[in-house]
Amino acid sequence: MPDQTPEGMELTLRTLAMPADTNAAGDIFGGWVMSQMDLAAAIRANERSNGRTVTIAADQIVFKKPVKVGDTLCVYTAVDHVGRTSMVIRIEVWARRAYAAVREHVTEAKFTMVAVDESGKSRPVDLA
Repeated sequence: MPDQTPEGMELTLRTLAMPADTNAAGDIFGGWVMSQMDLAAAIRANERSNGRTVTIAADQIVFKKPVKVGDTLCVYTAVDHVGRTSMVIRIEVWARRAYAAVREHVTEAKFTMVAVDESGKSRPVDLA
């Protein structure tokens, strides 16, 4: 089964789930998945704003299925909304299951990112 990008999104981050990131049940911690989502949101927002951004909110996080050790985590992003200084990044996380060609939609969220200048003060998104 070939990898397919969700419609209107781009693959922004791809990483491997490792044993150090598990809970006692052997599933990958939700916090680890959230940190990968935050990294992907920052990458996409930084590219869109041509500069530094910071996360101000993570909303509508839904954990649909567990991530297991050995799964390849594929984090897709789309810029859903751009305001004067902020933008909303929609995120879908898919797991390519270890040693199989199966892909499953495991998590989704919306992250709000704010463009900031070198002193950390908000700046217009479209300022290069």
